[in-house]
Amino acid sequence: MALIAKVQDEAGHGLYIYCGTETLGVDRAELIDQLLAGKAKYSSIFNYPTLSWADIGVIGWLVDGAAIVNQTMLAKASYGPYARAMLRICKEENFHKRQGYEICATLAKGTPEQKAMVQDAVNRWWWPSLMMFGPSDKDSPNSAELTRWGVKRKGNDDLRQRFVDLTVPQAQAIGITLPDPELRFNEATGAGTSGRSTGTSFTRCWPATAPATASGSRPATGPRRGCLGAGSRRGLRGQAASGLGGCLTVGRSDGQVVLSAVLPLALSRRIHG
Repeated sequence: MALIAKVQDEAGHGLYIYCGTETLGVDRAELIDQLLAGKAKYSSIFNYPTLSWADIGVIGWLVDGAAIVNQTMLAKASYGPYARAMLRICKEENFHKRQGYEICATLAKGTPEQKAMVQDAVNRWWWPSLMMFGPSDKDSPNSAELTRWGVKRKGNDDLRQRFVDLTVPQAQAIGITLPDPELRFNEATGAGTSGRSTGTSFTRCWPATAPATASGSRPATGPRRGCLGAGSRRGLRGQAASGLGGCLTVGRSDGQVVLSAVLPLALSRRIHG
């Protein structure tokens, strides 16, 4: 029931963004057709498999948590309809993050098997969550232009650092280890320092198709790219071997799915590209 309520919220978030596109004269039905046909861009995080109930909690905690860091900044974007949509979305996403964190905390203090399940989910979702902020600013072809237009007010690296600083103490509070043995606290900056170059991981991609149907099959659409670490690739192979096709996908936008229709043509690129 909790998951269905969240899916309902996420569908509403997509509606907020689609309504914003209508202010630019773009037909909503056209955008939905592009999504179903595999032509619309969306965050590659939605191509990852969810292998257990713990994944649902970790998605709320880490993925929604990363989205909130992004969206809080985008709520001050220069394009009014988009910024106002982000304000409404952020309020609901905060509930999603709290729900996810509560699921993780409950599992972490449960049986050894339950704690192992949530630790496994964190191991698989940590690096993809960091990749949601895009490549390093020095490698991003779009950040400078988006900043100049006032769409972005902070760079990818600053936002990613903010997410790390918020998440590390949360993980420590419930006894969960983040899968970065080189993660260190930098006394000079008062922030955590990741031990891996996220920009390098960001470029290690796998070809993915459209989200899976309920039967596990995927529509025959054009290829997309999704970034995975080695752990996630192992998870995919294990899923294929067990006959569990596809992944859980909710109808959510987060501002990346249809951003190209919301912003002026000169900015019609993914915001964290």
